[in-house]
This record gives sequence, C-alpha cells and structure tokens, in this order.
Amino acid sequence: MEPIRCEISVVAPLYNEEENVRELHSRLTKVLRELKRSYEIIFVDDGSVDATFSIAKSLTKEDPLLTVVRLRRNFGQTAGLAAGFDRAGGKIVVAMDGDLQHFPEDIPLLLAKIDEGYEVASGWRKKRVDNFWIRRFPSKIANWLMAKLSGVRLHDFGAVFKAYRREVIEDLDLYGELHRFIPALVSWKGVSVVEVPIQNVVRARGKSNYGISRTFRVLMDLLTVKFLISYIARPLHFFGFIGLALFAIGFVVAFIITALYYFGNLVIAQHLGNLMFSMLSMVLGIQLIALGLSLEVSTRIYHTTHGRRIYAVRAVYREGREIGGEPEGSAAVARLHAAV
Repeated sequence: MEPIRCEISVVAPLYNEEENVRELHSRLTKVLRELKRSYEIIFVDDGSVDATFSIAKSLTKEDPLLTVVRLRRNFGQTAGLAAGFDRAGGKIVVAMDGDLQHFPEDIPLLLAKIDEGYEVASGWRKKRVDNFWIRRFPSKIANWLMAKLSGVRLHDFGAVFKAYRREVIEDLDLYGELHRFIPALVSWKGVSVVEVPIQNVVRARGKSNYGISRTFRVLMDLLTVKFLISYIARPLHFFGFIGLALFAIGFVVAFIITALYYFGNLVIAQHLGNLMFSMLSMVLGIQLIALGLSLEVSTRIYHTTHGRRIYAVRAVYREGREIGGEPEGSAAVARLHAAV
C-alpha cells in the first residue's frame, strides 16, 4: 500500500475515543477542504476496546481520503504516531491528539509557519486549563529541563499538536514515550523550530488517559533524550569520561597511600577503607570504559541493521475496504486531489 501523495497528512492516534471520532473527522475535513490543498487523514486505532475502530472504519466508506490503521493492541501514543508517520505521504505531516483538546481549526496556524520556511511548527498551550498539580506543574518542570538539556527553547514540549516537514521525520525512530520530544530529537539536524499558540480546552467527552504516574516516565525520557542528542553516536565519550574520572580518583588515592607507606610512617591497617575505595574506583572506572567501548560497537551495529518497528498492525482500511498492512496507491484518491 503506497502512501497517498499529497501536500498535507494529518495523523491522529485514537484510544477509546468513540464519542469524539466522528466530530474529529468532520471538523478536520471541513478545515482541510477550506485550505484548497491536497490532503489525507490517518487515524490510528491504538487497541481501543470501545467502538472507536468500528466508527472510524465506517467513516472510510464515506471519505476516500481517510485511512484507518488498526494496531493489534494498545502500544501507546508514541507507537500510534510512528504507525501514522510511516504511512503518511504528505509533504507536511501534522500530528494531533484525537480527543478534541486540540482544535482542528488551529491547523492553518501551524501550516502558515511551515509555509514561512520553518521546518517544525510546535503547538504551545499558552493558556492551559488542565489540573495544576497533576498536569501543569510537572509539565513546567519537564519543559524547563528539556529546554536546558536539548538547547531547543520551547515552552511546551508535551503538546502532540505539531506540523513537520516530511524530511524532518523521515528517518526518525520513535520508541518508549519519546513523541513529545521530537523537536529535541531532531535538533541535531539544525532544523528551524517555531512555537505557535494554540487553543486548549477541558476534554468535553470521554476519559483522559493521562495522570501523575506519567511524570516519572517523562523524567526518565528526559535522560534518554539527552543521551540520544549528545552521545548516541559516541557513547564512549559519556561513559569513558565518567570511567576515567573514577579511575583517576582511585589511582591518586592509591598512589598517595603507597607513597606514604614506603616513604612515610603510614600504617596500612589504619587506611583499609581508603585503600578499598581507591581499588573500587579504579575497577568501576575500567568497567565503565569497557562498557563505553562495547556500546560503541553496539551503536555501529544498530545504525547499520536497525529496522524493527515498535508496533504491529492488524489491518489498514481505506475507501471502506481492507487494503493490507503495507502502503499501496489509490487512483481514486489521486483523482480527488486533482479535483481540489
């Protein structure tokens, strides 16, 4: 199944959004048609256990520009976005939540910045309306840390609502919960990023899948992103630096103890703790250097052989029928785009 070649692809992961999927499709279609540009909509059903998939599938019978990707189980939002990105054929790819807390009507604001020459237009929930202690306060800390660690000056890394030029995300490998950090992950390319204030409202229908439990995972992802940005191509620089520092400390302590033993009046029995500390530091230093070397080899292997996806597709539907899990062309879609 070849991706639909168009100007704009909108990707929206869905998880138990039966109350929102019809309105989301209706509003997206209205906004995208008014742009007078070729487009496609990709809904990724991330293992919903309600009627989300059946409703979305029924919509493909009415709209040949809608593709529904059904995953085999709930893999998470990052995997849902990755599945959508892999099937998007647009020159510009817009990612958004499927819960209608992101306004489809704000898509032209993001596209305007892309048309100005920016490569990433990132939504900024400037006036957030969600719970302060559960969502806003942890988010402020995470956003501040991410800006410091990555050098990308964004106020709102967590907003999924973003527009990307295709070349920015073509070779992007997403896993874990790294979708919120895409601008940081691609920052090594030197891409131009701009923030766009977007509307933010309380979820009108359905149940939120977010909570305070995600804070720990976000903080761990911060460390992962920093490593990926700065050291993924040279892990020895990270582990080797720590290893050399530990080895040097242990060596200096051991050297002082040895020198004082032979040339002074030092009694070894009184400094066994210092001696054990020096030996432990040197051993740990050597181990970390060895780990760095091992990861250097693993990194080379990874970059030459990786290709495993973080999701599994059950089926893909377009124009009311199952078209398989791999991209294919659609003559009807091409004709519709030509008519726009």
